[in-house]
Amino acid sequence: QLQASGGGLVQAGDSLRLSCTASERTALMGWFRQAPGLEREFVATVRRTSGGRIYYADSVKDRFTLSTDNAKNTLYLQMNNLKPEDTAVYYCAARLSSIVLSAIRLESSYNYWGQGTLVTVSS
Repeated sequence: QLQASGGGLVQAGDSLRLSCTASERTALMGWFRQAPGLEREFVATVRRTSGGRIYYADSVKDRFTLSTDNAKNTLYLQMNNLKPEDTAVYYCAARLSSIVLSAIRLESSYNYWGQGTLVTVSS
């Protein structure tokens, strides 16, 4: 089970932090987002089987930072310099077992999904 929080309405250039807590330890845990009228897309993930290495989508890698609190099974997404195109419902996702690196950006690689939290960035 995943519990996500932290969305809201902000202006362009502002920051937000999303949180997601898992009920158990995961092998893969990250964030996807879905903007209105578009398909859900990968944002960032942490792969514990590769030593906790973090992977980002190119569109966010210079502005978003993923971090973890392993003791709490909690994932944080710090989003800085937000842009209107970041407006979307953000979903936390997780997988309990390991998976090949080439699959970590695929929705189908994740078994568990949070309820989604809306981030709206006004211009």
